[in-house]
Amino acid sequence: MSSYFSLFIFLYVVNISEKSFGEMFTSMMSVKQAVFAERQLVDYLRIYLEHEIQRLDDIKRFFSRVTSLHSGIYNEPSATIANPIVAFKLVKRLKSEWMNVVNSNEAEENINGSLLTFTHTYGAAQGLMRLQDVYHLRVEGLVRGHFQRITDGNAMDIYKPPVSDTLSGDDCFLVGKVAYDLEDYYHSVHWFEEAVRLFRGREWSPENEGTLEDALDHLAFSHFKTGNISYALSLSQELLLHDPMNSRVHFNVEKYEKLLEESPPVTNQSLDLKRPDSTYLRTRNVYEKLCQTKGSQPKHFENPRLFCDYFTNGNPGLLLQPIKRELISLQPYVVLFHSFVTRAEAKRIKEYAVPGLRRSVVASGVNQATAEYRISKSAWLKESAHGVVGKVDRRISMVTGLNVQPPYAEYLQVVNYGIGGHYEPHFDHATSDSSPLYRLKTGNRVATFMIYLSSVEAGGFTAFIYANFSVPVLNCMCVGTKLCRDAALQELSLTPLIKGNVH
Repeated sequence: MSSYFSLFIFLYVVNISEKSFGEMFTSMMSVKQAVFAERQLVDYLRIYLEHEIQRLDDIKRFFSRVTSLHSGIYNEPSATIANPIVAFKLVKRLKSEWMNVVNSNEAEENINGSLLTFTHTYGAAQGLMRLQDVYHLRVEGLVRGHFQRITDGNAMDIYKPPVSDTLSGDDCFLVGKVAYDLEDYYHSVHWFEEAVRLFRGREWSPENEGTLEDALDHLAFSHFKTGNISYALSLSQELLLHDPMNSRVHFNVEKYEKLLEESPPVTNQSLDLKRPDSTYLRTRNVYEKLCQTKGSQPKHFENPRLFCDYFTNGNPGLLLQPIKRELISLQPYVVLFHSFVTRAEAKRIKEYAVPGLRRSVVASGVNQATAEYRISKSAWLKESAHGVVGKVDRRISMVTGLNVQPPYAEYLQVVNYGIGGHYEPHFDHATSDSSPLYRLKTGNRVATFMIYLSSVEAGGFTAFIYANFSVPVLNCMCVGTKLCRDAALQELSLTPLIKGNVH
């Protein structure tokens, strides 16, 4: 419909006035003018049709690509979302590529109906950068669909997803642009470098947001901001080959040349990019190391006070079916209960939580607010609404000896993590008298009971920062979706995931 509308407008603006042709039959000159006017229309219509044919070819190509994805790697949704690269590309395609290539009111309405906004694409890009940092992943590997880091000088795979996909130049451009807008030139350099490499020698696609010229422009300025003036100059000169009339880039070239004249670069000087400091996380290095390894987790064979057993806690309800208990640490006191919930219970709890999932918040003075250091959605479940919750509550009480019914405990919280979802180091218990926790008039939290409800492909640790050890997700346990009974006296964090669960 939009194409016909454009053609109608085109015919309307062509200068064929009623005054000129209203009495065309009265003058041969008017007839000649009419012939000339129609000849112009024919030429314009031919150009219009050529453009429409090209646009239709682009739509057919895009349709073929997306169709093949859904008959291939998207055929099994659970395997798809296990790979954050595939998930990121899906978010980007829905919000950006569909609109660029289809470009119709109907497409815009359908995509807006999916509740995806630029915020989602922005957050997905940040998720990839978070995984890059926490697990020391190589951007070059991520572009090829590999999750690798350098170990002893060699690129080693730390995760091989069941389905894989690669990143395009435009994908890399978007991630770089998110970093660039945050003035995070450490990440923007890495991602724009890959964008430029992938854009070079390739035909531009109409679904793309960026171009080679855009990537060169942003990469040049990113290098300038990190102190690599000579490379910024080289990239700007390359950009002028594609856009010789760009006055701003000409100005930048003159500025870079002047800076290099005033302070020539030292021969063989290496400019190592420095990762920006975190505004919140002061224990970042320890946190990320614990996300990659178990740290100094106590070993059972080294400490006879640590053990595994079948545990009843003296409760008659557990005599016939005791809980598998593993004592992980004495200080802080950390116990791992294996196979605590059944698969059916986990499935029901996740189903109950879906309608109530909202962006997780943290305490902010007397209020609660979203925060970049907590990336997840959460929902609260009440026993009265969901029978399985009461069943799990009673099991927790039998194992811990604690009364977990309100007002002695909070309602059951279900948390779901997305692309690179995490919760940086934090205290579960309140550290300020103004905490919203005290509105419950129940006193401060004394314990946390977490149950992991789904499997995890890779990554995923609960890290105890001050104790310098972490507990990996095992068997049916997962950092993707967690169920919590708050709260703890020990600082606790959930790492970014190689896999983010869906609900």
